Amino acid sequence: MKVGYLGPNGTFSEQAVLNYSKIYSDVELIQFPTIRGVLDAVENSIVDEGVVPFENSIEGVVTTTIDGLIFDDKKLYIKSEVVIGISQNLLVRSDYNGEKIERIISHPQGIAQCDKFLRENFKDTLCEAVSSTGEGARIVSESREFLASISPKRSAEIYGLKILKENIQDDSSNQTRFVVVTNESPKSLLGDKTSIVFTTDHKPGELYKILDIFAIWDINMTKIESRPMKHKLGTYCFFIDVEAENKDDLRDALKMVERKTSFFRLLGSYTRVY
Repeated sequence: MKVGYLGPNGTFSEQAVLNYSKIYSDVELIQFPTIRGVLDAVENSIVDEGVVPFENSIEGVVTTTIDGLIFDDKKLYIKSEVVIGISQNLLVRSDYNGEKIERIISHPQGIAQCDKFLRENFKDTLCEAVSSTGEGARIVSESREFLASISPKRSAEIYGLKILKENIQDDSSNQTRFVVVTNESPKSLLGDKTSIVFTTDHKPGELYKILDIFAIWDINMTKIESRPMKHKLGTYCFFIDVEAENKDDLRDALKMVERKTSFFRLLGSYTRVY
């Protein structure tokens, strides 16, 4: 089994994939430099599955991931999910001794999750976005400038950095949801969570009619996210997560939703692994 994930090592993606890979007795973990790279590898069968960040409790959805699930020509599906706690830390070189920090480097989500800390302590310092929190730590370790990264503690271990400040995220209960993506379409609705995507006709009340179907069948909707359709301003598709104990009711409700929408796709019915 080959499983792809966002590298380099020292990222929360590495932590998520290590947790997930415990379910396999024989697994090869393969790094990719971007989320898009992981998704492409799954689409092209370079790996069997990919573990990618989907949403954060502070900053919300990771647009690269959700758009890859919705808009790619080669269909991807959600097989499982992994949720981990996120502790962001400010890392500097081991020889740092109070010098002015020129830049702070991290993944865009990492920077956004620490917005309050940055405004209060580094309001005049440039924040630079890179492909991952681990990549930010690597850049800091190799630079001759006095830089800092927002990264996990494991990045400090890997790159020999010093933790200047721990737990700098805006909320102590910060969590990120990762999804395991595959080419295999879901064969049942037996998972704890079911994800769908659909579009409606551009008429008054159309979305309300769809959401009312879930209320009628007593199905709990745990997430709704709108994404622009890319081709025309003001047109959207909708990503929805639902939970239902009665799978027959869920099946009937989704059939009704499919009949009432202009486009519908079941993205997965799955269970949280960790």
